[in-house]
Amino acid sequence: MGQRVNLKDYVIPRHIAFIMDGNGRWAKARGKKRTFGHKEGSNVLKTICRDAYEIGVEYVTVYAFSTENWQRPDEEVDFLIDLLRQYLKESIKTCKRDNMRVRVIGNKVGLPLDVQNTIKTLEVESSVHSGLNLQIALNYGGRDEILRACKKMAEDMNNNSFTMNNVDEDVFSNYLDTKNIPDPDLMIRTSGEIRLSNFMLWQLAYSEFYFTDKYWPDFQKEDLINAIKIYNKKERRYGGLKDED
Repeated sequence: MGQRVNLKDYVIPRHIAFIMDGNGRWAKARGKKRTFGHKEGSNVLKTICRDAYEIGVEYVTVYAFSTENWQRPDEEVDFLIDLLRQYLKESIKTCKRDNMRVRVIGNKVGLPLDVQNTIKTLEVESSVHSGLNLQIALNYGGRDEILRACKKMAEDMNNNSFTMNNVDEDVFSNYLDTKNIPDPDLMIRTSGEIRLSNFMLWQLAYSEFYFTDKYWPDFQKEDLINAIKIYNKKERRYGGLKDED
């Protein structure tokens, strides 16, 4: 990746999560198929990852394919899976060049076997890199993640690994897909929609939210910088009371 630069006088979020929304509508507005928008959105992701790292962001998590996306038309689902397959394969090469670590969160078992194998290769080969940490949410749903975590924790309790008295937020977090990954400081959603859409329900509990009307294929570095500037105007209190002067 390029040389890192910092925004003077601004606190840079350590971890930014993105809901990359609006690809289909962006394409439709241009008289193209929705698949054209998804392809362009994939290219924008590569650029934004470089931009984020150059600004000083350490972690980026993107909502690439949700558990609900399987309900879309078969043609679109097949295209999305093929696009993700291609992106993951390319990432095996580009991660070394960009010094980027990639991890996939979500229910990997529900993905095609060849995609699962590519994910394993990508995660292993990129684990030695020290640059940007990119988490890609595939076949991911926040509720599904929490349910899977509860089931795994219950299995360990049945195996006498620990008791209910030992359970706290830190213990539970270790059963989530994002184990050892800090919670996002900022969540950015494009396309004008103002909802989480089942994305990182546990991890976004104290995150700041930034919504923009821009579709994801139009999202650029200046938009990212603007989101960070607005993030800096927020009062981060985590449930406490602001001290009065």
